[in-house]
Formats: sequence, C-alpha cells, structure tokens
Amino acid sequence: MTELDALADELDRRLAAADAVLAARYPGDRGVRQPVHTVYVPADQYGAGTVAAWAAEAKAALAAHGGSADELAAAVDLPAAEGVHDRVVAKLDDEPIEDLRIDFEDGYGTRSDDEEDAAAIGAARALAETVEAGTAPPYHGLRIKSLEAPSRRRGVRTLDLFVGELASAGALTDGFVITLAKVTSVEQIEAMVVVLDAVERAHGTPRLTFEIQVETPQAILGPDGTALIARMIGAGAGRVTGLHYGTYDYSASLGVAAAYQSMEHPVADHAKNVMQLAAAGTGVFVSDGSTNVLPVGDRDAVHAAWRLHARLVRRSLERGIYQGWDMHPAQLPSRFLATYSFYREGLEAAAARLRAYAGQGESGYLDEPATAAALAGFVLRAVECGAVDQTEVDKLTGLSPAALASLAKRKLRS
Repeated sequence: MTELDALADELDRRLAAADAVLAARYPGDRGVRQPVHTVYVPADQYGAGTVAAWAAEAKAALAAHGGSADELAAAVDLPAAEGVHDRVVAKLDDEPIEDLRIDFEDGYGTRSDDEEDAAAIGAARALAETVEAGTAPPYHGLRIKSLEAPSRRRGVRTLDLFVGELASAGALTDGFVITLAKVTSVEQIEAMVVVLDAVERAHGTPRLTFEIQVETPQAILGPDGTALIARMIGAGAGRVTGLHYGTYDYSASLGVAAAYQSMEHPVADHAKNVMQLAAAGTGVFVSDGSTNVLPVGDRDAVHAAWRLHARLVRRSLERGIYQGWDMHPAQLPSRFLATYSFYREGLEAAAARLRAYAGQGESGYLDEPATAAALAGFVLRAVECGAVDQTEVDKLTGLSPAALASLAKRKLRS
C-alpha cells in the first residue's frame, strides 16, 4: 500500500460518520411529482362533489371574464403564450385540483367535540367515495389542529377518526397527506411521529407522512436563537414530506399590519429562504402560501385579483418555489395560467441547453451538472402539471424521460 492509499483510508475512517449523516439527511429528490398547488376546503363544506363544484365555478369565472386567449392574457398582463388558454380549459376539465386539503384548523374553527367528530367521519367517508370512484385529486388529505396544549387532544382525535374511516374503506392511497398546523417546536414534530406510530398500529395502515406548516416565528427562530426547520425535518424521522408557508398567521405574528400582509413581504421572503435552505437536498417539498384577495365581484375586480394572483404565482416559481395555496375556485384559472406560461416561455431555451449539455448541439451556455439538473427538473415539472406534452419534450430535447430523470437526479420509481 502506498502512502497516498494509506492517507485515503485514514480519510475514509475520519469522515465515515459525516458521510453517513450526509447520505441519511440529504437523500435528494424523492422521485415523485410535486403538485403546483394545495386547495384548502373547510371540513364542513367538503363533500364527494366538491372537486366537480370547484371545477364548474372556475370554468364559469373563466368563461365570464377570460373567454379567449387574448382576453385572459390582457386581464393578467401576461403575453398570450401559444396554447396556454386551451390548456387551462383542459386542466379544469381533467384535473382542476392537484392537491386537496380538508381543513379542520382555521378554515373550520372551533366546534363542539360531537360536531367535529361527525365532520371528521363524514369528510373521510366522502373522500373514500371519491377514491373508489377515481375522482379524488392525486394528492388529498386533511389539516389537523396544532399540537399546542389547547388543541392537542382535538387534533389527535380528528386524525384518528379520519384515518380510521379511510383505512376501513380501503381508501388510504400513496397520495394521502396530513398537514400539521402552527408548529412551534422540534418536540412537537417528535410528538407527531409518536402519534402516527400509534395511529398506524390502531388501524393497520401503511406508513403515514406529514407536512409541517410554517406559520409561527418559533418555527423559524428558536428561543436559543437557532434556526429550527432543519432540526424539525430530522426529528420527523423520514416522515416529513413538505414545508408549507402560512402567509397571514406568520405575518401577523411579526406585527405586520393587515394591509401589508402578503406572500411578497420581506418577512415572508426571509421565512421562505430559511425553509428552502433547510429542505434543500432532503426531498422535502416547499410550498408558498396564499393570497386572500379573491377574484369575485365585477369584471374589473376579478381581473385585478387575477393579475395579483398570477404575479405572485410567477414570483414564487421564479424563486424556486413550485407550489402554493388556492382558497377559492376562481383562483384556479390564474394559478394554471401563470404556471403554464412560466413553463412554456422557458421550454425551448431549457431544451436547447439540455441538448447541448448532452452533446447534441450548441446553446451559448457552458452548463455544469447542477444547472443541467435544474434544467431537467424544470422540463419534468412542466410535463407533470400539463404545461407541455411529453411529445414536445421528446422533440425539443432528444432525451428520453429516463434520461431527463437521471439528469435531474431523481430517483426512478418502479
């Protein structure tokens, strides 16, 4: 053995623990689709027909206030990208909601135990009905009340009732999602793991996962001055799948006046920057929040709300946050319009750079592997949400889906 070999062996021994931590804590992309939005529906307003009702209302708003490609583009101050309007209409027909959360927290409020018990059972049965019928959104689940002392027992009871109903109906799918509201400590995440262990044993379910709702200052900065989000992901023992920013609770907690609470306020950007840093490389998705300016009222009011929403959606996408919340059916047209425009505008340039990276042409860029991964991820996200077709991607990139997934460093799922 040479002296250099001996040195390398010594480095392997010294760095073995660090290597193990890196592999365990930063496994990379999970290889699953990230929805472009999460729709929140109060539990007492949810039923088996909710998705269809949202689609109908969204299509009615689009027909009334953005019936043509030029009209819709002008309404939101976006260029009339080719095919976008037709794709938005098709999306509202085929998959109007990508991710649905039945809300037992702020959107539902505080009710008597009997009333919330009934709502949990009824909503779970309605969701099971849609799963069996094949009409449930690909991702779906519930948001429970926080594990703070006043709401802890109620949140756990609702989760147990809801999961129990789904399990008994055989309706727990890979798309089932739990959102834990108003997290304030790492210990609450550890407690949520204990809760899920107990629920799984009680109902014989597959492994359950959950999202952390980041809507308190304590989630961003702990009492000792340290950032807690990364520790929360670790405390989740592999069960944490997402970090969702809560626009209004977080802004209000920092004393931001109601008129200025927004997804683009500096305090929001700081929180989301911390979330992105903590989630990077972990496979945990990051979601932006919502706007409470709804597209309702007369034509001018609807267009103004669409312009704001589309701009905020685009802003999030440009900052690498690919998901947000929608709170009203008429927000669906502006969500999909902004998302589809973003991907279609960037498709040809991204494809040209990928072709060049793969040695099939010139693009004017000297891209490194990390940028190639981002380019491939951009293209894959565009296909998954319906902004572009796989045939377009095949033609423009000359790369197979497997090759794109490899470049994007995605784990291929069997």
